[in-house]
Amino acid sequence: MRSKLASSWFLGLAISVALAALFLRSSVKTPTQSKLWTPEELTMYNGTDDRLPILLGILGSVFDVTKGRTHYGPGGGYNHFAGRDASRAFISGNFTGDGLTDSLQGLSTSEMKSIVDWRAFYFRSYIFVGKLVGRYYNSQGNPTKYLKGVEAKAARGAQLLEKQKNEEAKLPTCNSRWSQEEGGEVWCDVGYPRLVQRPLEIALTGKMSRRCACFKEEELDQPGLEVYDGCERLSKTCPV
Repeated sequence: MRSKLASSWFLGLAISVALAALFLRSSVKTPTQSKLWTPEELTMYNGTDDRLPILLGILGSVFDVTKGRTHYGPGGGYNHFAGRDASRAFISGNFTGDGLTDSLQGLSTSEMKSIVDWRAFYFRSYIFVGKLVGRYYNSQGNPTKYLKGVEAKAARGAQLLEKQKNEEAKLPTCNSRWSQEEGGEVWCDVGYPRLVQRPLEIALTGKMSRRCACFKEEELDQPGLEVYDGCERLSKTCPV
C-alpha cells in the first residue's frame, strides 16, 4: 500500500513539474519565423530581458542571434547591434549616436558590398526570423527601391573589385616588410619598385590610392609611375 502511495506521489510530482515547465515556456515570448517587424517591436529584443531572444537587423533582414548572447547581450562587444538595424555601423565602426543607423547614404560601392556580405554571413550563421518594415521593406514585406539600389550598387562593387584584381595581377606586387626597430621597406625580386595608382579605386571607394608594383627597366619611363622618396631610380629595395 505504501509503495503504491509513493508511486502515485512521484507521478503527481512529475506531472506538476511538466505543467510548470510548459507554463514557463508559454510565458517566454519567441519570434515568429518570417514575421514582419516594426522598429518598436525589435527594440524589445535587445538582450536586456532574459526571457526574450536577442535579435538584430541588417538591410531590413532580422536574425535571432541568441546563441551569441555573450557577444550580443548586455556588456558584449556587439550589443550595440541588438534590437535595431544598424547596417551602417557594420562598415563605419561608429557604434554611438547617429552611427547606429540603417541609412547607407554616401557609402561607396565597395562599402555597400561589404554590408551585403555581412548580411550573407548572418544568413549562414544565424536564424532568419523576418523582415523589418521601414527603409528596406514595405508593410507587405516587399523590398523597397532603396534596398534594390543598395543591392545593385553592391553587385557593381563586386564586379569592379574582380576587375581590379585581374588588372593588378598583370603587374607583380612588391614584397614588403615592417618592424618597429627598422621601419618598413619594399622590394622586387625582378624589376624595380614604383608607386602606381590602383585602377578603378575611385569608382570603388570614391578615393585615390596607390600600391607598389614591380616594373622592368624599359617600363620605368611610362607616365603615372612614382619613385619612393629616398630611393634611387634603379634600386630594387626602397624604404617606406
